[in-house]
Amino acid sequence: MPIALSLLDLAVIAPGQTARDSFRNSVALAQAAERSGYRRVWYAEHHNMNSIASSATSVLIGHVAAHTGTIRLGAGGIMLPNHSPLVIAEQFGTLESLYPGRIDLGLGRAPGSDQETMRALRRNPSSADAFPQDVLELQGYLTGSSRIPGIQAVPRAEGVVPLYILGSSLFGAQLAAHLGLPYAFASHFAPDSLHEAVREYRDRFRPSEQLAEPYVMAGVNVFAAEDRAQAEEQKTVSYRARTRAFIKRGAAGMDFSDEEIDAFLASPNGRHLASMTTYTAVGTPADVVAYLEDFAADIQADELITAHHAQNIDDRVRSIELTGAAMDARESVTR
Repeated sequence: MPIALSLLDLAVIAPGQTARDSFRNSVALAQAAERSGYRRVWYAEHHNMNSIASSATSVLIGHVAAHTGTIRLGAGGIMLPNHSPLVIAEQFGTLESLYPGRIDLGLGRAPGSDQETMRALRRNPSSADAFPQDVLELQGYLTGSSRIPGIQAVPRAEGVVPLYILGSSLFGAQLAAHLGLPYAFASHFAPDSLHEAVREYRDRFRPSEQLAEPYVMAGVNVFAAEDRAQAEEQKTVSYRARTRAFIKRGAAGMDFSDEEIDAFLASPNGRHLASMTTYTAVGTPADVVAYLEDFAADIQADELITAHHAQNIDDRVRSIELTGAAMDARESVTR
């Protein structure tokens, strides 16, 4: 079967830009994905991060939906322990009512922030323990089968809002299998347990009303350009900037040269950070598609969630277009 291709947009606020610029870029990326044959675009809930503008995830989904026509849009994901399941059901019931047949809801249990921000969100440190129960409560509201007597989510969309479990450990894999839901692994930044988690999910999967067979989605980073040198340069610039941002969290006011960043990534302390982007496709469209096909085959993925990280928005749009066109051409040949 062909590999479904989708997009994760981190709604990055680039240096010198504003959140409004980021939202304009998100529209451009979703439109590029739509015309390039991608299945869906997801946005992740993050808080207290100056470089990420997707904190009000459902609002951003609605904004992008208003500027696109057919592509599915959703959360990848909502960090459910930060919220009341009823409130999330109301938000996504509203979105599905406005944009029927186009809304997804991916769920995670991490805070999407640091410990201080978690407290500012009024989140109890033990709230993650209730994640399985919260998923079931949310599912009940969305399907009109509330588990809380006398309580219903209004509006409740006539159509289905499909749920997805996100994770980077065995816990999420086991929960998705138990509930019979699709499982999306965050291998674009947490690669270590990918194979074990996917195997656990497939082995334990129990069919449900939403899903008859296991459905595996996996994240992968992408830098596609007309020539390999250009793509490699985009990767170098992007991953240096990412590393610089991580380091500066604990060294406010300091700046680091490219040489210092490269030396850090090669050091024992930096190797863990470098390993977070193990799964990265870089090069020409042919290079990228070959990598994506091998990656998907290795874990028998049904769908790949691609994260395009070039610093310049035009380069990100082009990476999306080139990857989509190359994947479509490859599938046309193999049909």
